Amino acid sequence: MKIIKDYLIVTLGTLILTFGLCVFLIPADLAVGGITGFSMIINRVFPGLSIGGVMMISNVVLFIMGFLLIGRQFGAKTIYASFSLSGMIWLFEKLAPLNGPVVEDTFLNLFFGIFIGGIGLAIVFNQNASTGGTDIIAKIINRFFNFDIGKSLLMADFLIVLFAMKIYGLQPGLYAMFGVIMNAFLIDNLIEGMNNKINVRIISSKTEDIRKYIINELDRGATIFKAEGAYAGKEVTIISTVLNRRQFIKIKAYVKAIDDNAFLTVANVKEVIGEGFKSE
Repeated sequence: MKIIKDYLIVTLGTLILTFGLCVFLIPADLAVGGITGFSMIINRVFPGLSIGGVMMISNVVLFIMGFLLIGRQFGAKTIYASFSLSGMIWLFEKLAPLNGPVVEDTFLNLFFGIFIGGIGLAIVFNQNASTGGTDIIAKIINRFFNFDIGKSLLMADFLIVLFAMKIYGLQPGLYAMFGVIMNAFLIDNLIEGMNNKINVRIISSKTEDIRKYIINELDRGATIFKAEGAYAGKEVTIISTVLNRRQFIKIKAYVKAIDDNAFLTVANVKEVIGEGFKSE
């Protein structure tokens, strides 16, 4: 069941990315890196070759790298996402071709193309997958050198943007460079937002009720430890737990309802690895 959910999420991310590319970036000749950007350059030089087709061919070698260096699970999801993206772009070219950008302003096409596409890419990356191409290179850099995904993607895409400057001209190339940089920071922040959790510490006279609520209603674990209040000099019980935002809203309302004098401290956590959360 989980694997089906994972692939549905990857499909959603790929669909969002396709929309950003086909509606905003490709019609405006904004080759903002990646195999998509590389395929746009090849399509400009050889108009008879479709962008989707070039993408499929270009990804084969990089798939082998993904399998060998990242692992089988990453490779399987990446193959699915990559062929889905190539197929969706090919279908878009055939069924709803655009003769030009939807708006004339290059910056608007760049902004909305990167923003929408970045959301799609972040969703795919967050499932430990990739849409192929230089995304695989970025994931390899991230895995072995511990660079953020967005920064890794920036390094992998830089060379393609230089080619874009040669083919499309300096101004579109500079727009593409700006788009690559924007994409790098956007993806990192989106992924961080998806993985953000909240660490809550609660001091209350209703410790047992709160413990049961966290375990039975929120399906989360908690750590309970004893401490001494510096002001009163009395022993207090502290419950510490890590929750997502929806669960935090629930626990905050519950604690307030049963104990007006409860003391809560709240801190954002960038990432959580372990039982009930990410495995790696």
